[in-house]
Amino acid sequence: MHQGKQQSSANYKLCEFVTAIPTIGFNVETVEYKNISFTVWDVGGQTKIRGLWKYYYQYTEGLIFVVDSSDHDRIETAAEELNAMLAEDEMRDAVLLVLANKQDLPKAMPVHELTDRLGLHALRGRQWFVQATCAVQGSGLYEGLDWLSDQLSRRP
Repeated sequence: MHQGKQQSSANYKLCEFVTAIPTIGFNVETVEYKNISFTVWDVGGQTKIRGLWKYYYQYTEGLIFVVDSSDHDRIETAAEELNAMLAEDEMRDAVLLVLANKQDLPKAMPVHELTDRLGLHALRGRQWFVQATCAVQGSGLYEGLDWLSDQLSRRP
């Protein structure tokens, strides 16, 4: 699913608008934020490559899951994919940051609805947080990264 991941990633790094296209294959970049180095694997959401996602899970400490808040038709698919990822053994200790992107659009689901539809309250034993964002404007991105950085820096 194209949800603005490339745009979000570019905003983290450059704080500028970048035209995003759907990810084909994967993109990798390193983002430094608050003395933490994030290796960002943007693995895309196209159905035919989802089976490859599990190869990127090893040593994952935090997952940033970007959701198009305005896409009511595909939110259940997003929930299924998120739960499948979190069920992988390599992801058992990963904290979860959900970026509820495209909050600037009129039909965007509010955070509480997105949280319910993704089934996040059912997650037990996992730290998670949902941050409303608009990648085009850069709003909410740093707040989400602040939360994730704080969670990761508390780990032994």
